[in-house]
Amino acid sequence: MLSPRPPAPSSTFTRLDARRLGVAGVLLVAAMTAIFALDLVPQRVDVALGTVATTNIVAPRADSYISQVETERRKTEAMNAVANVYDFSDEKADGIATATAAAFELRVKPIDEAFKEGVEAPERATLLATVDGVSEASRTTLAGLDAEGWTKVREQASAVLDSTERNPVKDTEVETTKAGLSGKIIGLDRAGRTLAVELIASLVQPNSSFSIELTNAARAKAASDVPNVVATYAQNETIVLRGQKITPEIVEAIEAFGLTEPRPDLARLGGWFVLSALVVGILLGWVWRFRRQLWHRTNALVLIGLIVVATTLLLKLTAGRQGLPFILPTAAAGMLLAILLDSGVAVIVVAMIALLGGAVNGTTGSLELTAYIFLGGMAGVVAIRRGDRFQVFIQAGLAVAIVNVLVVATFGFLGLHDARGVIELMAASLLSAAGAAVAAVGTFAVLGSVFGILTVFQLLELANPSQPLLRRLLVETPGTYHHSLMVGNLAERAAEAIGADPLLTRVAAYYHDIGKLSNPLAFIENQAGGENIHDQLEPETSAQILKQHTADGIDTAYKAKLPKSLIAFIPQHHGTAIMSYFFARARGHAAEPYGGPQTADGAKAAAAIDERRFRHAGPKPQTREAALIMLADGVEASVRSLASRDEPAIRAMVARIIEERMSDGQFDECDLTLRDVEKIKEAFVQQLLGMYHQRIAYPQNKVVEIESRRGTGTGSGA
Repeated sequence: MLSPRPPAPSSTFTRLDARRLGVAGVLLVAAMTAIFALDLVPQRVDVALGTVATTNIVAPRADSYISQVETERRKTEAMNAVANVYDFSDEKADGIATATAAAFELRVKPIDEAFKEGVEAPERATLLATVDGVSEASRTTLAGLDAEGWTKVREQASAVLDSTERNPVKDTEVETTKAGLSGKIIGLDRAGRTLAVELIASLVQPNSSFSIELTNAARAKAASDVPNVVATYAQNETIVLRGQKITPEIVEAIEAFGLTEPRPDLARLGGWFVLSALVVGILLGWVWRFRRQLWHRTNALVLIGLIVVATTLLLKLTAGRQGLPFILPTAAAGMLLAILLDSGVAVIVVAMIALLGGAVNGTTGSLELTAYIFLGGMAGVVAIRRGDRFQVFIQAGLAVAIVNVLVVATFGFLGLHDARGVIELMAASLLSAAGAAVAAVGTFAVLGSVFGILTVFQLLELANPSQPLLRRLLVETPGTYHHSLMVGNLAERAAEAIGADPLLTRVAAYYHDIGKLSNPLAFIENQAGGENIHDQLEPETSAQILKQHTADGIDTAYKAKLPKSLIAFIPQHHGTAIMSYFFARARGHAAEPYGGPQTADGAKAAAAIDERRFRHAGPKPQTREAALIMLADGVEASVRSLASRDEPAIRAMVARIIEERMSDGQFDECDLTLRDVEKIKEAFVQQLLGMYHQRIAYPQNKVVEIESRRGTGTGSGA
């Protein structure tokens, strides 16, 4: 019976499915992995430090490494930044401060004696004259002091000497330290400061000297604190440009990527293999699950694989090259598959290609390229429809261009490109869209012919009346030719009503009865009112003759090299339907010796006739288009036999033919729905009413008048 929806495919994965998956999967995975591995063995590079690069050298993959050259350079800078280290210590400073304090006390002892209470002026002068290391001016200053004034000078000089020696005094900075003593003395006038400085200046000693051991230790620590410098390269990032001088850093990068001794990158090879296996596995699994009719067609799987592999190769060859991936006409892949196979297959393939495009172009901008390929491809699939006119390809290209430009603008707004970059990529988008449209219109007919897939252009060519088979039908079987045209008209209108393929249906109707060329007179439409040979034949013999025309039709179609998908309509247009006229005759003949089927013996004899001998070999219609041709074939022949072709009679006949086919289970294997049946009925009736419309019964004289006008060209016919 009819199903309200397409029958669900079987979920059983057979051994044949496994074999097909294995062969297709291995071939596709191997091909894609080989494409991805094109750059896994880098070209050998010979460079020498100080020479000039003769070609551009780029990183073969995204990678990072510890740059010993840059790390050592930074460590050297850190060591050079460390100042000389001196051996100052608090213990050493305390010892020297104590010694200098004692020397100070010894130096000022005569002065202390001179300013003791009770010492007379002459004696004081004698004592002060023994003080050495001071200038005459300072002696004068000293002579003019009283005991209190001397105490102030003494205290300041002692304090400054002590603080100086307890702080670092480098052996290279003794004179500088002495020059700064005056600034440390407070509370004294200029003469007093000068006196204090002269008393302690000669006593200042260095308390720290340069230590090579400590300096080296400090520099070693500074070097050890420098972290390792990691050099990072993106895939295809330039290491050195042609004409640039080879530096140690460049040599190190070339060696880090193994370009001096190239070897396969097995880790990346494994990654590409896994990605290929995932993409191919998901793609083939989707086809098996949701497009079972394509799964069992080797040519369809080969076409899908060819488009995926070819597009992957183009993406790989342009990977990493600024702007080039955006120029590729990747949308053509989806457009071609939508025209030749199915829009669902086109969508899944476009999604896989977008994923691969992002993968081969690394992390930089990969999301943008993925979105660009996917959304542009989807626009092409949505816009291309059937591809039956050149204008459709232009419209699809325009849709792809608009979507591509919007994707580029979106990522420009997100900050991935400056204004110039956005303009350049928009120009690339327009080139890509134009290329996709040109590639699709230029190759889909060729691909359809190579892979045995019917295209619109092939169907239009086959529908041309000058085709050899159609010419033979017209000349050798004019009745069958006219019948085929009528069936084509009926089936085409019904196909338009239910959303099937009208062109395919019409062309298939033209060729569905070409088997009658082998025995034209065996079919009543070609007998031109002559003797019907079946009147002289047994019903079973007549049935065999009628059944033979489908086998003859298949042979004739193969000899004429008709597309296989068109040949499939020849046996399906009869399905396994019974030849009721000859079956009834056979039952009547069997019952006749027993007094007819009204008697018990006659009925028993009639029932003994094997119905299977009067059924066509099939198969039943597998598509809606084949079902339409079956119905149109029966309806056209039946309505032709009606004495009255008014609307009630036509409606009744159409309903009866359709009901007979439904009750006989002829539509069990196609996805024709109950809603479709009602639309088919109405389409048939309207078409038949137009074909057999009533004309006005003109009187004979009126007919003569009209014919004479036609002869003179002064009038028009009815």
